[in-house]
Amino acid sequence: MTAARPGAVPVPRARLAGIGFHVPARKLTNRDLEKMVDTTDEWIRTRTGIEERRIAEPGTGVSELAAEAARAALADAKIAADQVDLIIAATTTPDMPLPATACFVQEKIGAHRAAAFDLGAACAGFVYGAVTGEQFIRTGTYRNVLVIGADLISSFIDWTDRSTCVLFGDGAGAAVLVPADRGGILSAVIGSDGRHADLLKICAGGSRRPATPETVAAREHVLRMSGGEVFKLAVRGMSEAVTEALERAGVRPEEIACIIPHQANQRIIDAVTERLGLPTEKVYVNLKRYGNTSAASCVIALCEARAEGRFKKGDKVVLATFGAGLVWGAMVVEW
Repeated sequence: MTAARPGAVPVPRARLAGIGFHVPARKLTNRDLEKMVDTTDEWIRTRTGIEERRIAEPGTGVSELAAEAARAALADAKIAADQVDLIIAATTTPDMPLPATACFVQEKIGAHRAAAFDLGAACAGFVYGAVTGEQFIRTGTYRNVLVIGADLISSFIDWTDRSTCVLFGDGAGAAVLVPADRGGILSAVIGSDGRHADLLKICAGGSRRPATPETVAAREHVLRMSGGEVFKLAVRGMSEAVTEALERAGVRPEEIACIIPHQANQRIIDAVTERLGLPTEKVYVNLKRYGNTSAASCVIALCEARAEGRFKKGDKVVLATFGAGLVWGAMVVEW
């Protein structure tokens, strides 16, 4: 390692000074879905591990969920909204095409001196957002960065398609990143493979196929997924990302106190756990209560894992995510 030149200022790490989440009050259980689509509680539980999910009321914008999560994270970090330098909102279900959802959050929480922008990385959005926010801290550009993962997937679900409607829920999670001399984010890996973009997509509503009466009638504004292919690629993508992130951090698998995988499907989580050779007691799962909340998934799970005492200060925690794009990411954090 090259020695730092005399008088050089060390490049700071970024640590998660505060975290928080918010989910809608309304629960949609498997029994409720039995009345809506050709499925059963047993079919959903055995194939996904999900028992219920939270669904926002009609007319809700994802910025409303994101703002509540942001307030919780700021309170946890003991940082006032007017101290926030930058807001990154990772979402693929914005309030509207423009302006950015992050700008709506900025207004709602009163962070009027912050820069704000959105980031689109689907279910891997929070890790992508944290990696992006970390760069601003490492360069000294900003000190207090608010990273939000939030999605309101229910607005884009085909409630007649049992292969997708049973999987997703709405929610938001947030973290405040600040400089740290030690600990914090030890390493991160992000990746993508656009060759598989067609496996998980919403076909219309963008510049290529803007909304028309024809696209609405053809139900092209809802999420479509090739589940079998996504399953295999998710297992490989998350496993390889975690392995590489651990190597970059110089952390052995046995040193991990808790791993927070993307909460998409219990079978995916089990396959990743087996491939990494980790004991199941180190893997945190809250999938049955929320389903797949996309970019919010790993942050919500991180919040609940901490509340349940699954890790403590100084422990090594791993986040692993995967989503449409296809994209993936993993992050090793010393708490």
